[in-house]
Amino acid sequence: MATARSSKKTEDTSAPDPTTVPEPAPAPEETIAPEETLTYEQARDELIGVVNRLESGGESLAESMELFKRGEHLAKLCEQYLADARATVDAAKEG
Repeated sequence: MATARSSKKTEDTSAPDPTTVPEPAPAPEETIAPEETLTYEQARDELIGVVNRLESGGESLAESMELFKRGEHLAKLCEQYLADARATVDAAKEG
């Protein structure tokens, strides 16, 4: 038995919602390797970029909060690198 096709057009759900704001493209400092493989210098440079973006004030509140969290993480990572380096220097002095 043949089925009749409806002449009604269905709404195109693949079109983007005009009320949503697209995510901004990541800044170059955000595109480096995951933190597990970051060197001290890479983490420091990314942290500088995060601070600069926060200081510019051009980000939304949500983006600023994410940047702040990322900055805290990077700062802790840098502090750990520096603590490890200090321990290495101290051990070399004692040895």
